[in-house]
Amino acid sequence: MARYTAQVLWQRDGADFTGNRYSRRHRLRFDGGADVLGSASPHVVPQPMSDPAGVDPEEAFVAALASCHMLWFLALAARRGYTVERYADDAEGVMARNAAGRMAITQVTLRPRVDFSGGPQPAREEIAALHHQAHEECFIANSVTSDVRCEPVHADLEAGRAAGQ
Repeated sequence: MARYTAQVLWQRDGADFTGNRYSRRHRLRFDGGADVLGSASPHVVPQPMSDPAGVDPEEAFVAALASCHMLWFLALAARRGYTVERYADDAEGVMARNAAGRMAITQVTLRPRVDFSGGPQPAREEIAALHHQAHEECFIANSVTSDVRCEPVHADLEAGRAAGQ
């Protein structure tokens, strides 16, 4: 069993707390030493009580899913002898009411674009299989009830769209 820690630090700094006029800015500190500005989402708490420069919990959730998927994909690709040159994912989460009528991140869509180099190049079917297995192995995806989707972006499809095909 492994344990992971994060420290969340917030201070009122004299703001009107009971009047709901306090800042939601805070620090997120992780066990490896990373220190990140956090905040409520400006979609949830209006500025200036929120800070759009901070990472909000919803963004962090989407990023955790995307990061975990990527790390599994890279490991699986390496095991199969493929060289990944670049991996970029424009992941997106949707906040809506869930089946219980509560606000939740109800869907996360991953849009990874993977560029390979050198030696063997995987076929589309193999890339899809790698993404499927990465999703199955992802600890974070296995921990949530949101619909987590993966929609890989292929370079040849993007080129065709740009050319109007």
